[in-house]
Amino acid sequence: MKVVFAGTPEFAAVALRALIDAGFAIPLVLTQPDRPAGRGMQLQASAVKQVALEHGIAVAQPLSLRTDSKDPQRALEAQAAHARLLALDYDVMVVAAYGLILPRSTLDIAPCINIHGSLLPRWRGAAPIHRAIESGDLETGVTIMGMEEGLDTGPMMLIERVAIEDGDTTGSLHDKLATLGGTMIVEALRRLERGDLPATPQPEEGVTYAAKIAKEEAKLDFALPAVDVWRKVRAFNPFPAAQGGVNGTVVKIWQAELAEGSGAAGKVLSANAQDGIVVACGDGALRLLELQKPGGKRLPAVEFLKSFPLEGQMFA
Repeated sequence: MKVVFAGTPEFAAVALRALIDAGFAIPLVLTQPDRPAGRGMQLQASAVKQVALEHGIAVAQPLSLRTDSKDPQRALEAQAAHARLLALDYDVMVVAAYGLILPRSTLDIAPCINIHGSLLPRWRGAAPIHRAIESGDLETGVTIMGMEEGLDTGPMMLIERVAIEDGDTTGSLHDKLATLGGTMIVEALRRLERGDLPATPQPEEGVTYAAKIAKEEAKLDFALPAVDVWRKVRAFNPFPAAQGGVNGTVVKIWQAELAEGSGAAGKVLSANAQDGIVVACGDGALRLLELQKPGGKRLPAVEFLKSFPLEGQMFA
């Protein structure tokens, strides 16, 4: 079985490694173009490209797969990628967090199977892990699905559930789901080879959309109930990192937990080694466990207070 793989971030790289380890023939990997990253803003290859190059797999990085793009450069790259896919005569395309829309012309070449980090039809879209935590879901999981032109609307093939624990952040839950996705896609392809991979249409009820995370969402509103602020801190770790303002200084809040206390929303109720940093919310309070000031390192609350006193302050 020839498998073309399309993906970009680490979530997809985990699945690519699993397919390689399982012995599948992968003649081509599609991934997004190299992007500037880091303090020096040097061009950096995607996690998927790095894995492909390590294993001597050919890589294509078109800006688009839409051959009808109005941008001449994008259209030319899409046409070249389309011709390359046609010439490969592959059996299936596996897609995981690729970041480009697959047009009908691509979907028609061979079956396309997607690894999606949610329990479809809940959380279709770009940020299912963030939104599941932010919304207080008790569980999530991975759905292996057939791809259609609609946004994550295709038939469900395999589903596995994962509990969302109180200590989970988007980072920790991402790692769990990435590992699970790698295991599941290997099983799915083996079942596809045997001819016993199911395909169940998604139910019409229960559809929700996981919109892409905007940096503006990182600004915490302490007038919300403490439980909502706590979920946002976890959902936005590691990106875009929850933020609160103190006297015009932006403080990143990486970890927190629910606490006892009440007062004006945003008021620091305690800021010492014994009680930690406790901030009042619209309903209840939050204990801040790990913080970071501009240009500084992520620090436990006690260490943070040594260089950034918060006694009597307000979080805006």
